[in-house]
Amino acid sequence: MSGDRTRQNRGRRQTMTLTTPAARARWTMCSSSTGAEEDHSTLFPLGRLDFTPSPFASFEGLQMAHPFAHTPVLSQEVVALFAPVPPGVLVDATVGGGGHSAALLGARSDIKIIGLDRDETALNAARERLAPFGNRATLIHATFAQIDEVTTGPLSGVLFDLGVSSAQLDQAERGFSYRLDASLDMRMDQSAGPTAAEMVNELPEATLARLFRENGEGRLAGRIAHAVVAARPLTSTAQLADVVSRAVPAAVRRRGHPAKRVFQALRIEVNDELGQLEAALPPALDRLVVGGRCAVISYHSGEDRLTKRVFADATTGGCTCPPTLPCVCGARAHHELVFRGSHQPSPEERERNPRAESARLRAISRIEAA
Repeated sequence: MSGDRTRQNRGRRQTMTLTTPAARARWTMCSSSTGAEEDHSTLFPLGRLDFTPSPFASFEGLQMAHPFAHTPVLSQEVVALFAPVPPGVLVDATVGGGGHSAALLGARSDIKIIGLDRDETALNAARERLAPFGNRATLIHATFAQIDEVTTGPLSGVLFDLGVSSAQLDQAERGFSYRLDASLDMRMDQSAGPTAAEMVNELPEATLARLFRENGEGRLAGRIAHAVVAARPLTSTAQLADVVSRAVPAAVRRRGHPAKRVFQALRIEVNDELGQLEAALPPALDRLVVGGRCAVISYHSGEDRLTKRVFADATTGGCTCPPTLPCVCGARAHHELVFRGSHQPSPEERERNPRAESARLRAISRIEAA
């Protein structure tokens, strides 16, 4: 349901070239969708990739002077990853408050950034954050699945920092948080698509159970879905959180709020997050110049599995031959992994900010033209 209705609204967008600061937006952007607390992350210490000097030594005064305290997860690692890419255009496909983009623009004077986001509030914050870089930064109101529609030409890099922002969680009226009472909304783009309330009240019980099961509820998924359907209509976050809490055994409630995964499942469905990622990654890889890189920071096992699969296909050229035998199908790889597996925030970062616990960084590089 959500995928079809969300995709119908993908065409709406707005382009903004950054020339003057906008009205100040003072929320903190950070991305995540699972993990400790309520699923987003901010602070970082020293990165896990070796590089010198630190790109944060001088940000044209931005790091100390800017009143919008935006320090995204794995930021130094991201700057290090894109340090070797050729000069040109990078797409920050989830620009959020502009923290990663500011770091990259501050570290590289020979790049421009196109920042995409479907959240108008995020774009307002990014507009202010990136204003000192002038026309080196352009913001577009669009989903990252629209990357081929709203950008053109070869790309030196593409960054996806997935998940939900602290602004979206901490503003009760957005309806993302089970801790704050508000209308059930959960849309990242509040101008498009169905709300969480529509999903909760209209989806069949079996569909709700599947969504909850895919987000880790296991044997309790059916029980929770049945309770939700029996309690309809549900219109507020507090109502839904209470129904879920009463539907599970007391022992489960003692391990943490039982509504966390339910809210996560609904948010992912409302925003078609996995469908968006699956649609965005192949064109992003195709558009890379030789030496260009694509990096994905994911916070949910579904996001990470999807990224791993797409990267594996790109690094084998889609080879269908048995892995123990020489390739005879004629597949030719045009990409290679920058490193095997995924990188995670350092122990220091996770200690300072438990919300960074679930972050996983994967990266791939273009090695030859098609």
